Amino acid sequence: MLTGKEPAQAIKDEVAERITKLGKRVGLATVLVGDDPASEVYVRMKHKAAAKVGMYTYDHHIPGDTPQGEVEDLVRNLNADPAVDGILVQLPLPDGLNPDTVIDIIDPGKDADGLHPYSLGLIMLERSGGAVPATPQGIMKMLDFYDIETEGKLAVVIGRSRLVGRPMGMLLNHKAANSTVVYAHSRTKDLESITAMADILIVAAGRPGLVTVNGVKPGAVVVDVGINRVDDQLVGDVDFDSIAEVASAITPVPGGVGPMTIASLLLNTVALAETRAEAG
Repeated sequence: MLTGKEPAQAIKDEVAERITKLGKRVGLATVLVGDDPASEVYVRMKHKAAAKVGMYTYDHHIPGDTPQGEVEDLVRNLNADPAVDGILVQLPLPDGLNPDTVIDIIDPGKDADGLHPYSLGLIMLERSGGAVPATPQGIMKMLDFYDIETEGKLAVVIGRSRLVGRPMGMLLNHKAANSTVVYAHSRTKDLESITAMADILIVAAGRPGLVTVNGVKPGAVVVDVGINRVDDQLVGDVDFDSIAEVASAITPVPGGVGPMTIASLLLNTVALAETRAEAG
């Protein structure tokens, strides 16, 4: 079982040590637009985790009918605020707001979630210096924590969002991981036959039960990024019970990828703070 608790705690311990060594106040600002219950929970969890490692947080919760221009102005103000080292805009935004333009306004030097085009461009070029999207980074650190070999493995990534799918595939394809990567998505024909070839299967489609045991190679490593509410229960994108019988390792939902995402957000923020401190 690939639980996120232990590797996430290892990252948080590292973050706390780096904050102490830095010797300055490290600040994370969150922007939550609207009253989506799940988003409210996620933001509270991020604030709680930040406080435990000695990081200051600034909560900006604004109404769902806030005009696009006002949301963008808030981000610009956070860019200019010297107390803020990292900015997180909680997604999804309410209907009527364009998330791309909001994310694009974030100063790349404060891009705590690693979603700015500049940050993603550095990943594409396999260059350091930018934040790495929190969930893919967390998954890579989880694989490393559990000594899961990636070199020479066939990795199938279901999903192509810039939050998870696209950067996940790029990280697995980097020389540090050396996986052969296949992207799949909702319009992939005969998806089951493709996933059944994977040594490492990353599922981030947001569709409960999308992958069944028939689509999993015996001995495969399965990372379930999905989190869906079905009959008042949280479930992932894969049929956990049946797949757990054939996979060599699998993440639970909840308790798998989620803690790693939060820990990686904190790791990004302290790294950004260190870069700002070095620049003076």
